[in-house]
Amino acid sequence: MLLNKVQLINRTTLGVVLITLMSSCAKPLAKYAYQLDSEVLPSKITTTNHSDEVDEYTWYVDGEKVSEEKDPEIILYNSGRHDITLEVKKGKKTNKITEQVILKAPDACLVQMLTSKGDMTVQLFDETPLHRDNFIKLASSGFYDGLLYHRVINGFMIQGGDPQSKDAKSQQLGSGGPGYKIDAEIRPNLHHFKGYLAAARQGDNVNPEKKSSGSQFYIVQGKPVDENTLNSLEARSGIIYSDEDKQMYKELGGTPFLDGQYTVFGKVIKGIDVVDEIAKVKTTPRDRPLEDVKILKIIPIQ
Repeated sequence: MLLNKVQLINRTTLGVVLITLMSSCAKPLAKYAYQLDSEVLPSKITTTNHSDEVDEYTWYVDGEKVSEEKDPEIILYNSGRHDITLEVKKGKKTNKITEQVILKAPDACLVQMLTSKGDMTVQLFDETPLHRDNFIKLASSGFYDGLLYHRVINGFMIQGGDPQSKDAKSQQLGSGGPGYKIDAEIRPNLHHFKGYLAAARQGDNVNPEKKSSGSQFYIVQGKPVDENTLNSLEARSGIIYSDEDKQMYKELGGTPFLDGQYTVFGKVIKGIDVVDEIAKVKTTPRDRPLEDVKILKIIPIQ
């Protein structure tokens, strides 16, 4: 009986050893599924990881590392064919799997504005090509990376794009730029509705041609506007608002008193709530946020 008991213990121990050896010899297997929210940019890829025997995960897009999460969400901004690779690791052993996605460029000119308060997708208007192309040029060069929304007025607008605001300690911001101005492109059909993008500029006393700052911009928040106010503005300024314009100001809101004075060259088409989040931050008497609100990056979608 004693011998049998010893043999039983040895077999159990051997079984544990064998299981351990098999486990340590097992090769990790990379498997995942994904879902595209759109075949047209910008596109979000939601991943679901089904990998087995894995300790570490690394995700790549076209060979560039993007995440070490198990199930990341990946946003793509460039059209064409993309390789989405998952590399898994257990000990010194690795395994990879690659899936391909093909994405189409949007019909409109779009940029993704990443901020410390959230992200916005912005359409740039073809009716204002000088401002559109300049904004794309600056964004592509990284000019806006790390700059602040240095002037914020709740119920009015949020303003950024001053290169002097990067890591700025001074309260005196708003005069910086890339060293040039842009000719005005004020269009009678482009108004200051909520979420619309416009170029900041110096006042008429030193800038009668209404030329725009080379880099500073603002996004309108504004407030709902009634028809009587718009009728009064029409009488004073000569601007004609269509029934659709009046409905937009009534429902969406905006700052119509700026119409005809500044170049409007884009609009937020996704993430309008981010404008409200930025607009409600606490500010100094000079309208600078007490807590820095940063433009992390502006990415052209193409």
